[in-house]
Amino acid sequence: MSMRHAGLLFTIALASCAGPPVKTAAVRPVAPPPAWHTDAGPVAPIDRAWWQSFGDPTMAALVDKALANNNDIAIAMGRVREARANLALARAQLLPTIDAGLTGGRSRSVSPFGQPSEQNAAQPQVQAAYEVDLFGRLADSKAAARDAWFASQAARDSVRLSVAAAVASSYIALRGLDARLAVARATVAARSESLRLAKSRVGRGYSPKLELQQAEAEYDATAQIVPQIELAIARTENALSLLTGETPQAIDRGLPLDRLTVPAIPDGLPSELLRRRPDVAQAEFQLAASDKSLSAARKRFLPQVRLSASAGAAFSTLLADPITLWSIGGSVLAPLFEGGRLTAQAEAAGAQRDQAAFAYRRAALTAFREVEDALAGAKRLDEQVGLARAQQDALAEGLRLATNRYREGYSPYLEQLDAQRGLLGAQLSLIQLRADALTARIQLFQAMGGGWQRCPTAGDTCVPEIAGY
Repeated sequence: MSMRHAGLLFTIALASCAGPPVKTAAVRPVAPPPAWHTDAGPVAPIDRAWWQSFGDPTMAALVDKALANNNDIAIAMGRVREARANLALARAQLLPTIDAGLTGGRSRSVSPFGQPSEQNAAQPQVQAAYEVDLFGRLADSKAAARDAWFASQAARDSVRLSVAAAVASSYIALRGLDARLAVARATVAARSESLRLAKSRVGRGYSPKLELQQAEAEYDATAQIVPQIELAIARTENALSLLTGETPQAIDRGLPLDRLTVPAIPDGLPSELLRRRPDVAQAEFQLAASDKSLSAARKRFLPQVRLSASAGAAFSTLLADPITLWSIGGSVLAPLFEGGRLTAQAEAAGAQRDQAAFAYRRAALTAFREVEDALAGAKRLDEQVGLARAQQDALAEGLRLATNRYREGYSPYLEQLDAQRGLLGAQLSLIQLRADALTARIQLFQAMGGGWQRCPTAGDTCVPEIAGY
């Protein structure tokens, strides 16, 4: 049998034992439901810049500023850069290495005959080395690094989506607090007028002193609301400043809360959701990377084939002519006993693959749950806003009638006081429900993926979709 045939059989025999089998968990696939549990009603396509659909240029500018300056996004972009460098490193392992060296010196020595000799010598040399990826271990490592790079891009886009949603939600909360503050100040002014009227009536003997005490207590209780709301406004402005990468400062206001546009429910089928969310794409790419890493770990049990070559020359004053030097060769390194190190690495890679598989399933299930929650929230909050508006109108008319009756002396002050309390509660509740309804739209945009989509080629704006993956 020739050496060539023997080497071929040896290679085939080694390839048949690529490490011990690694047991991995069987993870049930996630089947999208045929339709959403909550009827969304009229829908509209999702725009990538969905925050502009609220009709407030100030809010849109604030989100754009956060996307440009937010520190969490900058950190995520740094991770993308790191993952890309790791991919370049893995790709470089498939290429040969070439090194150049030069040694030289001056020496004096004694010959066997006792004669001294001096020489100037130099030896330039070029060395090349190459590992033959005979079993695909290096290719698997490269594929794992590529999927990790794609996962880092999806993670960056997920952070961008979260930051945009956080800024939009905080801005709406800020405008809600502004509206609550306006109502509180108007109510304090009304309570001040009621207190003045109570003092006048008690001073003239038309009313008992109890009414004055009630008016003073109600005025003080309403006045306490103002600093509470002002504190909440300051904290919300500070949070928005942090999201936009600035020190705490005042935040510009645009449209009032009741003039913001309520966007339509974003369109999207359950079967499309898993391709529209960057966090699900991140989990998917991480699973693919863990599969490749497991394959590479198992192939470490196979021999590594390395080729090397060098060429150079020797120059010396003791030589009439330079002497050329060269070498070429190869080596096969097969692991025989590693003390369980390779087995442990393979088992660790298998465990990481299981973690990635369950993480992907959790991300998919979480996506469906968040969409259902947001759909239900948007629909039910819209219903509550309509009922709260009708309640506010009824209580406002009741307060008008109670005030007129009190001024004419037909009813006690307690009747007007109850009407004032009811109207204030209804007004604050309506403002909160309006803010919650708009925030539910933001949560729905975020749950739907915020207009994010995969792109056909690698880039900085979306995660590329791998053909056949």
